Amino acid sequence: MPRIPVSPSDALIVVDLQVDFCPGGALAVPEGDRVVEPVNRLLAAPGWFRVATRDWHPPDHVSFRARGGIWPPHCVQGTPGAEFHPGMDAAKADLVVSKGDRSGEEAYSGFQGTALRDELRRRGVRRLFVCGLATDYCVLNTALDGRKAGFEVIVLEDAVRAVDVQPGDGARALDEMREAGCAVARSAGVAA
Repeated sequence: MPRIPVSPSDALIVVDLQVDFCPGGALAVPEGDRVVEPVNRLLAAPGWFRVATRDWHPPDHVSFRARGGIWPPHCVQGTPGAEFHPGMDAAKADLVVSKGDRSGEEAYSGFQGTALRDELRRRGVRRLFVCGLATDYCVLNTALDGRKAGFEVIVLEDAVRAVDVQPGDGARALDEMREAGCAVARSAGVAA
């Protein structure tokens, strides 16, 4: 397996590894907790900027079914479901980015409605390594927005899991990211 060395011009983006997106949560991603181990290994690697995004919805968020959205209530601000997965070493993140924190705005991307792009540029970041949940929603949109913002993007396929509302959504999302210029690699190839 080819090794991909990381440097200070790289950033790890851990997308939404939260209780509500893991088994037993309000909007569980099948096997979502299986990404905890590779994510923790990546968070422990020195030499790069580490970001964790989180859904941080108000109780009346537009994405919820009660407001005409498609999702059950999830990741409501201040609730246990909005916390990072208890197995994730979230303390190693250099920055936590909250998204979807306004009731009338949906935000699948870590860049949407946040200062993430500006912070990455301020730090001289040029390449993003994206992992987390869910491949076919927030990982997809974060990776695509990273490309649109001019970053090189590598999606770590063994450190993501998909909702797969329709069977194969996760695989199609990986294909869409590749078509947009994202590379896809395995986390074991990332070397500090």
